[in-house]
Amino acid sequence: MSPTPYRLLQSGPLLGAGYFTLWLLLWPTAEPYWMLPYGVRFAALLLWPVRRWGWVIGAELTASAVMSLHLGLPMGWRGYFLGAWPEPLATAGGLWVLRRLNPHAVANLHNPQETARLLLAAALVVSGTTAVDMGIMTGLHTSIANAAMRQALGYELLGGYLGVLLVVPVTVLLLRAPPGRSELAALLLDGLLVMLPVLAILLVLSDRLAPQPQFVRALSLAPVLFFAFRHGWRGASLAMAASAFGTALLDQRFGYDPSAASYLFFAVAGTGILMLGSATDALRRSKRRVAEQNTHLAAANRRLDQLARQLRTAARGNLQADEEQRRHLAAELHDELGQNITAIQTHVKLAQTRLQQAGMQDISTSINGILAHMRRALHRLLDDLRPAVLDEFGLLRALDEGPIRDLFHAAGIRYHTELHGDPRLLDDDTRTTIYRLAQESATNTVKHAGASEFRLRLRVGERAGGVLALLDLRDDGVGLPGTLRSAHADGGRGLQGMRNRVTSLGGVFRLRPETRGVHLHVLLRCATESDGNLSPI
Repeated sequence: MSPTPYRLLQSGPLLGAGYFTLWLLLWPTAEPYWMLPYGVRFAALLLWPVRRWGWVIGAELTASAVMSLHLGLPMGWRGYFLGAWPEPLATAGGLWVLRRLNPHAVANLHNPQETARLLLAAALVVSGTTAVDMGIMTGLHTSIANAAMRQALGYELLGGYLGVLLVVPVTVLLLRAPPGRSELAALLLDGLLVMLPVLAILLVLSDRLAPQPQFVRALSLAPVLFFAFRHGWRGASLAMAASAFGTALLDQRFGYDPSAASYLFFAVAGTGILMLGSATDALRRSKRRVAEQNTHLAAANRRLDQLARQLRTAARGNLQADEEQRRHLAAELHDELGQNITAIQTHVKLAQTRLQQAGMQDISTSINGILAHMRRALHRLLDDLRPAVLDEFGLLRALDEGPIRDLFHAAGIRYHTELHGDPRLLDDDTRTTIYRLAQESATNTVKHAGASEFRLRLRVGERAGGVLALLDLRDDGVGLPGTLRSAHADGGRGLQGMRNRVTSLGGVFRLRPETRGVHLHVLLRCATESDGNLSPI
């Protein structure tokens, strides 16, 4: 995104006038190891569009001419042109090339990548302008020793980079990313509570530790670290500027001779601290995004839970409706068909004497056999529709002594049960589901498994304010076909019906793979019923 400075500074003449004034004001602050005017030039060329660069360069050349005239043109007009013109043109050329190579060179400092890109661009441009100055100095001063020239160029390189490090982040803060009202208040408060006391302490230490001023300069970076951690790159840039100016004032007050090593340390430490502030901002934004995503995910999970509850409620309602319909149909069949069979048997018994007299005893026997078969078939159908044994004897006796054991006894299969807990704690739907699962598993084992043994284990107990029922069913038969075993019982009407029953109650249905036989593991949860509604065990 392109920079958007304040509207007032979009005007070329106003920009030139402001830059001219700022250049004249900052020129006296130039130190051997920093050049704030260089940082101002770099910031102006970095943040404003290329079409405004003419006003920036023109204002700087005009300010340089005014200062040279004020000093009496010590090197003449030739020295003015060779000393004032190449550097801003080289800086503009270097930034133009970087912008062409990387359109995103104009960026903020909100993350370490952008900050590193900006500082690398500063180092390259400063190196380029230093190389231009080296060529000019070599041509003009052939008599200067190489050591002195290298020292002067080293000062210029360090001073230009420090000028960029001190000025550009503050300029970006003011023109591209101004702090909000609350953030500005926090910055001012910490400046009063932290920065001013630290500078006062440094003033005392400078007076007491006159032979070791480098210790004071290193100590001045402590509040900068604090601001970097607390306020990100904005706090780091403002604290660095305040610390640098405070250190310069102390040097001037006590007459310390600044050394290149101390300012080089400040340049390296300032670079790291600015990167640290950017990383802190990026980490905070990342945490906010993660918190927002967690909030959205929590809301989505709540909606999913609500939909799941609605689906379970609907499935449970369908199950209850199905059981009610089965109960009604069983009652109708028992009342109508059962009574009719009983009536037919009564009439056949009353007519049995006449049938014997007419020599039709075999017809009476045949009719009674058919009626007995119909009654047995009706009993099996009624038990499938609604197990009366469950209502009459309760869940435990129905599982241990009811039709399921009779079915296995008739098939010659050993039936073992292990029943623990009080099933009266379960609601009617859960008890019915447990019996249906056992009934369906028993039917599948008898019809398809070729097993010799079937084991049923049921545990009922209270856990965390609710009731848990753990049902374990297994046989030693041939097991499931390979397709059903690999799909974990996603196919097959019987198993799928069992899974649907468990799912409708919000339970867990697992078909565990076994080398031999089938092993079903079911977990059901329900609320505790009141003692007044307890049914038979």
